[in-house]
Amino acid sequence: MSSVTIITDAEFSGEVLQAKQPVLVYFWAAWCGPCRLMAPMMEAIAADYGDRLKVIKMEVDPNPASVKAYKVDGVPAFRLFQAGEVVAAVEGAIPKKQVEAFLTDNMPASS
Repeated sequence: MSSVTIITDAEFSGEVLQAKQPVLVYFWAAWCGPCRLMAPMMEAIAADYGDRLKVIKMEVDPNPASVKAYKVDGVPAFRLFQAGEVVAAVEGAIPKKQVEAFLTDNMPASS
């Protein structure tokens, strides 16, 4: 069973950009109510997708370099990476079905 990995700016390259599988980065903030609601869903997504998808959680306030580099304007925010590149992005609290559709639409079928 996979779980969400919490990282910092210093770990971003190794954990996200150099990852072999697709990576969903969940940008959040401690002061953000909708972000707290999304946290259990991110654990569920990590468990559901297992080895096909790495789920990363990154707090925006202590990690300004990644926030700026990937143009995170609001939280919660999601960036889907494949081979070190952003292939899809969405911002705002969204239901699990919409997250699943976002992943289905943007991940390779045979990953």
